Amino acid sequence: MAFKDKIKELRVARNMTQEEVAKGTGLSASSIGMYEQGRRKPSFEVLEIFADFFNVDMNTLTAQGYYIDPETAAYAEELRTNPELKVLFSASKDLTKEQMKEAYNYIKFLKSREKNNDD
Repeated sequence: MAFKDKIKELRVARNMTQEEVAKGTGLSASSIGMYEQGRRKPSFEVLEIFADFFNVDMNTLTAQGYYIDPETAAYAEELRTNPELKVLFSASKDLTKEQMKEAYNYIKFLKSREKNNDD
């Protein structure tokens, strides 16, 4: 099922108007209409808004899922729903390549120490 059909189905199943969805999502009613007509394609952020509003997984909103690779989809969903990962990801966006490498090596160290403690 295409995105346009899925969001309309979710809206109708909840007995909501496009205006009610617009108020709940912070999007305009005309945008909701365009999404439902397939005249506008959603950005990642808009998919996230609809997923949160309708309380569904983002992959539920798209025909084949936003990500073709299931592992990538799982990582993206974990990033979307896990507050600690959101903080780490957000902080990492401003790191230099060298700082990113240092952070990666530190995480590897912590994971190896965790593994050794389990033995």
